[in-house]
Amino acid sequence: MPIFIARLLARFRVLGTWWTPVLVAGAVFVTSWPLMTLAEPAGSALVAPANYWWYFVVTASTVGYGDFYPQTGAGHVVGAYVIVGGIATLTTVFTRLAAVLERARGRRMRGAVTVDASGHIVLLGYTPGRTEQMVDELLAEGTTRVVVCAWDEVQAHPMAERDVEFVRGDLTDDAVLRRAGVHRAYSVLVDARDDNEALAVALTADHVTEGAHLVVALRDLRRVRHLRYLGESLSCVQWHSPYMITEELRDPGITEVYTELMTYGGAGTYSVRLPASLGPVPVEHCHTALGRGHRATLLAARAGDRLLVAPDWKSELPAGSVLYYIGSRRLTPDELSAALR
Repeated sequence: MPIFIARLLARFRVLGTWWTPVLVAGAVFVTSWPLMTLAEPAGSALVAPANYWWYFVVTASTVGYGDFYPQTGAGHVVGAYVIVGGIATLTTVFTRLAAVLERARGRRMRGAVTVDASGHIVLLGYTPGRTEQMVDELLAEGTTRVVVCAWDEVQAHPMAERDVEFVRGDLTDDAVLRRAGVHRAYSVLVDARDDNEALAVALTADHVTEGAHLVVALRDLRRVRHLRYLGESLSCVQWHSPYMITEELRDPGITEVYTELMTYGGAGTYSVRLPASLGPVPVEHCHTALGRGHRATLLAARAGDRLLVAPDWKSELPAGSVLYYIGSRRLTPDELSAALR
C-alpha cells in the first residue's frame, strides 16, 4: 500500500516537493488506524486516540519503544504495514534532501550562487596557480572570507577544496558582481587577463562598490593615469607582485607605504654600522636615539649573519651590527655614536 501511494503521487507534480513524505505518512496513518481498530480486541488501549498517534510515530520511525503493541495476528500485519509506510516516508525525505544538497553543490560548482557575505574580499578574475597563491595568503590569518569571481570560460569551481565561494559570469556585468557581493565587500581586486580588460572591469566594479577598497593589478603602471578618472582612492599594484596585492587587499594603503620606502619622497632608507667602541647596545636605545636625535626610524638590524626585522626592543645588538633605518639623510658612524652615548 505505501509503495502504491508513492507511485500514485509520482503521477503528480507534488512528488517533487516536500509534501510527498507528509502525504505518504498521512495516508498510512489514516488507513492504518481503522484497520488496527478492526484487528484488535474491543477496548484495546492501543487504538485509543491518545495512544495510537504515539504508537504510529515510534513504529513508523522504526524506534519501537514497546509500550504499545498489537496483540493479534491481524494487528501484527497492520503494524508491519505501518513500518513499511514509515520506511517509505523516510526514503522520500532522504531522497528529497539528497536532491536538494546535490543541486546546491551543483550550483556552487557552476558558480551560479549568490554570495550573502559582507566585509569579505572579492577577486575579479582567475589565473591558474596565481589566484590559488593569493587565496592561500588571504586565508592564512583565518579571519578573511574570500570570493573568486571568474569569466564564463572557467567552467567549474577551481578551488572547491578550499573554503572559497565561486561566482562565474561576465565581469563587466553589474548583476554578476552583485552576485559576488562586491557591493558589500571590504576590498575588491581586479586581476584581469590584460590591462585593457582591467580598465573595463574596474569601471564596472567602481560603479557597484559601496565603500569597498578597489585594487587593480596592472602590467603597465603607466596606465594608472587612466584609472585615476574613476577615483583617487583606487589603488594600482604591479601585476607581477601577488604578495604586494594581498597586502593591499588586507591593509589598504600599504603599497603606498612600500612605494615611499623604496623611492625618494622626503625620506630614504639607509644603513649605518654601530661603532665597535660602543660595545653591545640595547635595541630600545637605538630606537630612541635615532628618533629623538635625527627623526629617523629603525627598521631592521643585522647582527652577524642574522637579519632582525623589527627587532625586539628588549634585545641587545653586538658591536659592529648594521642598523637599517628610514630618515631624511644618511648618518655617519660618528653622528650615530654621539647620539647613542
